[in-house]
Amino acid sequence: MPRCRLANLRQWLRWLPMLWLGACAAGPLRPSLPPPAGAAPVRHVFVIVLENEPYQVTFGAQSPAPYLAHVLPKQGALLPNYYGIGHYSLDNYIAMISGQAPNPATQDDCKVFSEFVRRAPGLDANGQALGEGCIYPADVRTLADQLDAAGLGWKGYMEDMGADPAREAGSCGHVAIGALDVTNHASAKDQYADKHDPFVYFHSIIDDPARCARHVVNLDRLAQDLRRVDSTPNFAFITPGLCHDGHDAPCANGEPGGLVSADAFLRRWVPRIVASPAFRRDGLLLITFDEGTDAQACCGEQPLPGGPPPGLQGPGGGPVGAVLLSPYIVPGTVSRTPYNHYSLLRTVEDFFGLPHLGYAGSPHLRAFGQDVFGAAPATDQRGAR
Repeated sequence: MPRCRLANLRQWLRWLPMLWLGACAAGPLRPSLPPPAGAAPVRHVFVIVLENEPYQVTFGAQSPAPYLAHVLPKQGALLPNYYGIGHYSLDNYIAMISGQAPNPATQDDCKVFSEFVRRAPGLDANGQALGEGCIYPADVRTLADQLDAAGLGWKGYMEDMGADPAREAGSCGHVAIGALDVTNHASAKDQYADKHDPFVYFHSIIDDPARCARHVVNLDRLAQDLRRVDSTPNFAFITPGLCHDGHDAPCANGEPGGLVSADAFLRRWVPRIVASPAFRRDGLLLITFDEGTDAQACCGEQPLPGGPPPGLQGPGGGPVGAVLLSPYIVPGTVSRTPYNHYSLLRTVEDFFGLPHLGYAGSPHLRAFGQDVFGAAPATDQRGAR
């Protein structure tokens, strides 16, 4: 057998377990390839999602968030053409961990914590569950399920979760299925919102309460988990409360809110993350916003078949921008390549050799590549920097 054919055969045999996982966990089989040549060997991903700002406001010269707009891009990479995928909040969060497109209920932030009702069995050829509702059936998989199956760690860190136990528990917190979602509005005591915690919208996660409680926790746990590499999850999804994510202005507790409070949150948490052993070894921190203020889209974004336009009045969630920090990024990098929230999911899946879920597998989509990652860390990957 020619050497090139033998090498290709060995490569595909090495990836067969992941292809099998994709068939079992992600609906119709769409095999993922090994990570693109030159992609960074990131093993710890941190994502912070803020709220409701377009790129030109957040990253403009007069931005009310100077730390985010001017300090952090000098330390990492700025993506001016990074887009939300829809309106309002929840559909963007769900897309980031599952590749599922907006349906009328998730577009409306699921004011009632309702079950997803299918209009067709299974998943379509693009991994989409066809129907309407909030809590997806157990066969609709998430990045969290993929990571568990691969023996990798993940956590959702939710600020204020459980601050008012009458509203939600302190871990895996959400209102009862079928109930009006009172967490959509902040109180002075508790500013956690279900709609900004995508993990609780999947039966594949919440049907195992003990597992969910181990993984979907209050933000206070993050500081302890960051102390050691072995206690830091491979994927950390960080959601500030309704004040510190910029959603409310002013806030229910009297803080100013908006980008001012969001910037203060970043000043407090970003230095802790980038100083952690896991980040310094092989980490990536991405900071972005759920949606902008128009309905522009990128990257060939498609709606849910038979569903509404993702941007209500258009195809997408508008340009929001993103900042990325990593030992693998040359400080001051600017990439104008178009990306969106599905691109983020695809990138994380590529880091860990996982199949692409839902619209993360779109042929029009790109994962972050050499336009973003252009540096090598100061030491090899066997030790901390």
